[in-house]
Amino acid sequence: MDSYILTWMVTCALLRLSVTQSSAPEGVLNCCEGDVLFLVDSSGSVTSYEHSRMLSFLSKLLLPFSLGKEQGALKNIRPLRGDTNTVDAIKLAKELVLRPGSQDGARLGLPRVLVWLTDGIKPGDVTGPMAELREEGVAVLVVSTGHSNYKVLREVVTPPVESHLHFVDIDDMDIITDDLRDAIIEIIRAERIQVRDITTTAATLQWRPVLSGLKGYYEIQFGQAPTPGAGGGGSGSGTSPSTGGSQYQRLTQPADSNSIRLTDLKPDTTYTAKLTPDSNQVEFNSLFVTFKTKPEVASPAVITVSESGKTSVRVSWGPLQPEVVTSYLIEYSILPGGKLHQRTVGRTHNSTLLTELQPGTTYLVTVTVWYASGKQKAMSVKACTQEVTPALADLHLTTVGSDSVKVDWRGSADGLKGYWLTWEAQQNAIPSQRSSFYLPPDSLTTRLAHLPPSARVCVSPIYQTARGEGLCCTAEFHSNAFAYGYQS
Repeated sequence: MDSYILTWMVTCALLRLSVTQSSAPEGVLNCCEGDVLFLVDSSGSVTSYEHSRMLSFLSKLLLPFSLGKEQGALKNIRPLRGDTNTVDAIKLAKELVLRPGSQDGARLGLPRVLVWLTDGIKPGDVTGPMAELREEGVAVLVVSTGHSNYKVLREVVTPPVESHLHFVDIDDMDIITDDLRDAIIEIIRAERIQVRDITTTAATLQWRPVLSGLKGYYEIQFGQAPTPGAGGGGSGSGTSPSTGGSQYQRLTQPADSNSIRLTDLKPDTTYTAKLTPDSNQVEFNSLFVTFKTKPEVASPAVITVSESGKTSVRVSWGPLQPEVVTSYLIEYSILPGGKLHQRTVGRTHNSTLLTELQPGTTYLVTVTVWYASGKQKAMSVKACTQEVTPALADLHLTTVGSDSVKVDWRGSADGLKGYWLTWEAQQNAIPSQRSSFYLPPDSLTTRLAHLPPSARVCVSPIYQTARGEGLCCTAEFHSNAFAYGYQS
């Protein structure tokens, strides 16, 4: 792996580590692999002696590990002196860890660890940059050889603080070698086999393909954990899965695979899985993981009504459980005692739009779920459609002067194309005393001038295909200039 010396006064080296040396602790051989970035304080406050002690400590720390192709990364670290510039060093560390080459390791599921060795003098505002690294999935460990700010360092390390934050004198660093190494191994071992996409009856095991390019296969054994209520989601070594009866299953996957989907599990149950890479070319340790399936929440647990219109409503339900459900039956009828309507939707649906309903009406909607086991569960809810607003109402005429009227009405533009207005003379009139014209759908008033006495004014709504029934009023003009309208 490449090594980098930064222009500011913190040096770093990025190494890919794997535990393959015979000096590894028992149970650790071939257990793990990961990318570890070392930030080593080499500012002016760190003497040459202290710097050499730090490098000596790192050499012993890495003794059981097999380093990547650039094994000289650690040897190339040189003291730079000058002022500490930890914040910029951390920013570059983030670039190194997240650079395209390192992302290959991330895609393989390799964990990433940052180990920061510092004398604790003027570290700067490191809280934010370290938090960004942790958000990217990088585990942060700190070793302080000076009078550091405990509160600051406690905030930057990845929990648990007691195993990831160490304060030690420069001459006594050897006493934390085993503890720090164990912490690194625990991190890079913990993510070797992961459990993802856990549901009530299934889970996916994912691992780094250590057999890629080799002859062999993966053996997967899984069953209910022997101790009821054991914790879920952890990983590491442990006892073999239960071999009693039908609780134990054995599966195999080819050498180029890196995952398998476990199905037909029981809800709210703790399982232990064992992954054994089997090859006659290389010996690998078995990996163990414990997880717990989600508790069964019988659908429908909740029903909601939305998108309520005059003739339709949308009914939704949850949670969605396609792995255990075959179909949903939706029944609806007018309250009280209306005709029952039914429809069936597939197991992947969690809503449906009910159409051709009556406006301003209350319906009882029942959703019944049919399970693959033959069981069923139903839940009901009331749904109301919107009332229909009249397209035209309350036509009113107000005289303005001796031969003009102001025409007002109430209406709804919903679905309308406009209004058709007509006036016609009623007394002592000739046939030409009649007029009609169009008004847009948002018009609710207009003014008519030069009307004959007792003119009849009519307004009709215009729909997509026809003209609807209208309203009419007669305008009366009197000598005292008092005018009024009445609906007929």
